[in-house]
Amino acid sequence: MTTSRLLGTALSVVLLVLFASSLANAQATRTWVSGVGDDANPCSRTAPCKTFAGAISKTAVGGEIDCIDPGGFGAVTITKSITIDGGGTFASILGAGTNGIIISDSAVTPTAIVTIRNLSIDGAGTGFNGIRVLKAKIVYLENLEIFGFTQNGIDGNLSAVATGGSSMFLDDVNIQNLSGVSSIGVEIHAIGGNLTAYLDHVRAQRLPTGVHVNSGGFAVIRDSEIVESLVGIEMVNGANARATIENTVLSNNSTGISAGSTTTTFLSQSTITGCTSGISNAGGTVQSSGNNRILGNVSDGLTPTIVNPK
Repeated sequence: MTTSRLLGTALSVVLLVLFASSLANAQATRTWVSGVGDDANPCSRTAPCKTFAGAISKTAVGGEIDCIDPGGFGAVTITKSITIDGGGTFASILGAGTNGIIISDSAVTPTAIVTIRNLSIDGAGTGFNGIRVLKAKIVYLENLEIFGFTQNGIDGNLSAVATGGSSMFLDDVNIQNLSGVSSIGVEIHAIGGNLTAYLDHVRAQRLPTGVHVNSGGFAVIRDSEIVESLVGIEMVNGANARATIENTVLSNNSTGISAGSTTTTFLSQSTITGCTSGISNAGGTVQSSGNNRILGNVSDGLTPTIVNPK
């Protein structure tokens, strides 16, 4: 009886230790970071972490990382569904010498849904890409300032896509001051599937290329401004890409739209002005609703085919 009692007590102690350990390692649905936090903390509201990288391992799939106060919370790699929200304070990432954010779903076929909002992402003149999207099902990018990188602002370059295709939604995103000779504001490219990017109130300023629609890429651009760049929107030659552009301004670019072969571009209620070439024809199809303003360019370039709105 004594032996049984001792065994029972020992088993209870082991179970208690295991239970306590599981609680210590449990991931929270909501975690917090602070400029004066510590990544050794559990990332709770009263004991926040210091960086997004420190908080993400303590945040459950589908959870959210929020910011308590102003701070620079460091570059981060995201491999699961999560939200990072800097709303309510000045939250930033300094990506000097690295990428600001990498999104690369750990699943073979992407299922991750990622939301990044209310952040300033600064490459400080040496960073690579503001946000790299390599594998994901859906990515929401909202109210972001991206600048100071040597490669791309948002590099949507998917090595694998979700079943039925992947999507990016950009809303109120400002991209500027990318210093690479081939830098792109928004890259839209997918291998072995489709990546559809919806750009709403996106501003790309003084870049080599504002928006680059590559193979597997589909773009819907509305209420946006792409200005003072070498190429406003490049439909990549031979890429079979497609873009719908509505109520958007392409101003003071060397080329407003470059219409590569096998690509299709639909224009509606948009303005192309102040460019050396309004629409450069490289064999693509450009169709218009007949309600655009293509004027004031050195050469207006290709005249779109007018199709009747239905």
